[in-house]
Amino acid sequence: MLKQARRVVIKVGSSLVTNQGKGLDHGALAGWAEQIALLKHQGKEIILVSSGAIAEGMQRLNWDTRPTALYELQAAAAVGQMGLAQAYASVFSQHNLQTAQILLTHEDLSNRKRYLNARSTLTTLLKLNIIPIINENDTVATDEIRFGDNDTLAALVTNLVEADALVILTDQEGLYTSDPRKDPTAQLLSEVTAGDPALERMAGGVGSGISRGGMQSKVIAAKRAARSGADTLIASGHQKNVLIRLNQGETIGTRFLAKIPVLAARKQWLADYLQVRGRVQLDRGAENALINDGKSLLAIGVTHVEGDFERGETVACLNEEGKEIARGLINYSAVETQRILKTATHEIENILGYVAEPELIHRNNLVLL
Repeated sequence: MLKQARRVVIKVGSSLVTNQGKGLDHGALAGWAEQIALLKHQGKEIILVSSGAIAEGMQRLNWDTRPTALYELQAAAAVGQMGLAQAYASVFSQHNLQTAQILLTHEDLSNRKRYLNARSTLTTLLKLNIIPIINENDTVATDEIRFGDNDTLAALVTNLVEADALVILTDQEGLYTSDPRKDPTAQLLSEVTAGDPALERMAGGVGSGISRGGMQSKVIAAKRAARSGADTLIASGHQKNVLIRLNQGETIGTRFLAKIPVLAARKQWLADYLQVRGRVQLDRGAENALINDGKSLLAIGVTHVEGDFERGETVACLNEEGKEIARGLINYSAVETQRILKTATHEIENILGYVAEPELIHRNNLVLL
């Protein structure tokens, strides 16, 4: 799975980056950096989702026990995130790789405008050969802290950047038929279908006392990632050189297969689940470019705008007869779109003062009807 993937999201849990919850394990971080650097040198794009900020903050604040008060958790996260970012920057610099810190909440990825902003930032960083280090913005989050659900965040990021694969590294070997700590006959499953309801029943209980996730959250994350066509691999991060071995095709952990191809899954989501906020009318050239050439929609091909939509919202694309031929996520608001009608891409900056994206609607964010 990992061997064939070009763009990969890797999530490492708290137990793999901290000294049993007491600050960061810098040796472990160096090991992850070394493995990821090797993957990068083989042409892969890597996004790392890492826990550890609260544990690092607790050490810096000399707290022995994880607090329960929300404001104290937020304070620990604020202090610890500084150390987490510094530590990753240091270990990756040993391999001549730069990192970038991205703090997100679930709300950032449910709001369409912020969703597109985050997507643009991440894809730009990947083009610049920089490794984004993502963590939940625990300084302002609430539910995220209570559940420690970086598994879900990793799956949402996988959807966001249309990654080929999600790798969740944990302190467990993978998904078993039952809890191996209680059932000596439990068997490790090497390959399953993401979204199978039976899997969530198998994955009960929580993880270590350091993290707040468990196998169940990882199984649900695999189901989320599959919605955009990405396979998921859940494996133990304590396995020596686990990422390198996975990239060599070795069978480790549990592979969750996504049965829906990437394109079909995303197009279904665009067509069926998003509310249309406005309409744009296209000329014949733009209609032909979308339908026959599989192109993106450019501002120069739009002749009329209806509705009061914001960037990132869904708009319908109408032909000259008023028939809806496509819909997609637009990169400009209704006001901005009105100003750049029939405008060549290279002229957008002169009119608006900036260029959010060269396309009005990118072909990856558009579905034909």
